[in-house]
Amino acid sequence: MPVHAMRLNGRTPLMAVYKFSSCDGCQLQLLNLEDELLDLVGLVEIALFLEARRRELPPPYDIALVEGSISTPEEEERIRQIRRDSRYLIAIGACATSGGIQALRNWADVGEFARTVYAHPAYIKTLETATPIASHVFVDFELRGCPVSGRALVEIISALLAGRKPAIPTYSVCIECKRAQLPCRLVSEGKPCLGPVTQAGCGALCPKFNRACYGCFGPMEQPNIPSLGNRLASEGATPRDMVRMLRSFNGYLEPFKQASELYERQEDTH
Repeated sequence: MPVHAMRLNGRTPLMAVYKFSSCDGCQLQLLNLEDELLDLVGLVEIALFLEARRRELPPPYDIALVEGSISTPEEEERIRQIRRDSRYLIAIGACATSGGIQALRNWADVGEFARTVYAHPAYIKTLETATPIASHVFVDFELRGCPVSGRALVEIISALLAGRKPAIPTYSVCIECKRAQLPCRLVSEGKPCLGPVTQAGCGALCPKFNRACYGCFGPMEQPNIPSLGNRLASEGATPRDMVRMLRSFNGYLEPFKQASELYERQEDTH
């Protein structure tokens, strides 16, 4: 993302925080910053953040943080207006960057889901697929995670204000495990772990609590999923197991999507 220091002629930058189809968890990460949030408020003016306050200042905005996937026709229209209103648009979290859990419906019949869940499905207006923000408008930067890291939120906003490239890792969770001197859950315990193909940023949170990584930060840069699949197959994992592992928070994000569909075809041939 090419960034330039914000030249505002003495004006404080305006920041807006938006929600689409999501659980609000990434917005809460911003609120949970506490002391850092107070420092942030001194650098930018919160023009729109309905999770935190009622006051709204009119656009245009210098920074827009967008949580959630695009799942309805109304959301599709609204994200285009937000793009027009914003100088920098940052997609935050798995829903905004990959479609999130709701994107699991993309492999199924959304009409059948509506008929099963709602008494009057004719009133439900939804798109056939739930998709990330970048499928609809240009996104200046995508911040992964379910939820995103509060430290990463501070970093991306600070980078924009300073006009520098954000220092967000693209290597795997395995690097974070090694730095924390954690034993490899895959090697030492045979647990099915997505750490070798998942982007770092969580601080190896799950391995620290004796759990294998399940990919909530999405695929790392150039992940070798076939190699991991072969390793897991040697531990007894089936193609169906691989599909279930890959189709979670970031299942509709390439290359998890491609890999899961490949394993699904392998399952069908057996």
